[in-house]
Amino acid sequence: MRPIAVSLAAISAMLAPALSTAPAMAVANKTWVSATGSDANPCTIAQPCATFQHAHDQAAAGGEVGVLTAGEYGKVNIGKSIAIINDGSGEARIYNPLVGNPAVDINVGLGDVVTLRGLVIDGGGAGETGIFFSEGGAVHIQNCVIKNFQAGGGNVPGFSGVAIMMENTAGNSQLFVSDTLIYNNGTVSHTGGIRIWPFGAHARVVLDRVRLENNVIGLDVDGSAPANDSSKGAHVILRNSVVSGNANNGISAFTTPGKGAAFVAVESTSSVSNAGSGILADGPGATVLLGRSNITRNGAGVSTVNGGQLISYGNNQNSNNPGGEGTPTSFYSLF
Repeated sequence: MRPIAVSLAAISAMLAPALSTAPAMAVANKTWVSATGSDANPCTIAQPCATFQHAHDQAAAGGEVGVLTAGEYGKVNIGKSIAIINDGSGEARIYNPLVGNPAVDINVGLGDVVTLRGLVIDGGGAGETGIFFSEGGAVHIQNCVIKNFQAGGGNVPGFSGVAIMMENTAGNSQLFVSDTLIYNNGTVSHTGGIRIWPFGAHARVVLDRVRLENNVIGLDVDGSAPANDSSKGAHVILRNSVVSGNANNGISAFTTPGKGAAFVAVESTSSVSNAGSGILADGPGATVLLGRSNITRNGAGVSTVNGGQLISYGNNQNSNNPGGEGTPTSFYSLF
């Protein structure tokens, strides 16, 4: 049998295509940050990164960023499915007192899912937006604190001075917020705690065990975006929550003729000590469904204007509001 001789040059030629397509840096299913980390590190648990942004960039789509120690981890632009999780490592803070630059900017595909858990997001009294959700499939916010976003802003669309801004521009995006404290946000009308403002799309939102305190507006659901028609808008469920001490309305559903719906179902929730109305339905497509809730010590109890509808199950406590209790437009029978 004749021996086969292969030169080193030939081997190099065969390997060259494979080597040329190797990635410059591998991505991981889970990356890590630490207060003592460095963004020159590979973001492993042994060599963690210093910022959420670098850890996000090094994580695979659908991966997770974990927190090893308490610390400040910078703003983050999220462009893929990912979870940023802090479970018991102390305060993991995103501090961003900048205008025109959200602390967390989420712009992902319609099939993508983003999770934020255990974070403190702080605007320092000057920040514009805490979490800006412009497009994506679903965002889950759990056990977070979002505070001190007080940059000035105009009445429409009210981007500045908002803790959570949902402005989905395509498809049917979903937002889920639970066990979260949102306070001291907003400066002018249509700013404050949570603002839902779908732009040519439909927003589905569930808020459970959320505290909206000392903002301008607690919850602002607005279907009036210029890109909307009557088929676009927002459907929001608020339950087991407290809306208190806000400088304007506690809960507001607002739209204008021919624009999208603003529907809010309020269940087992207290709207208390807000300077405006405890609950306001303003506009022909603004509808609030109210059950097992407490409306008290507000500037006014429940208010409906410009064709807005407030439908009560008849099992609420609406009393002791200095400007008057107000009355539902109709009742939904439980029997």
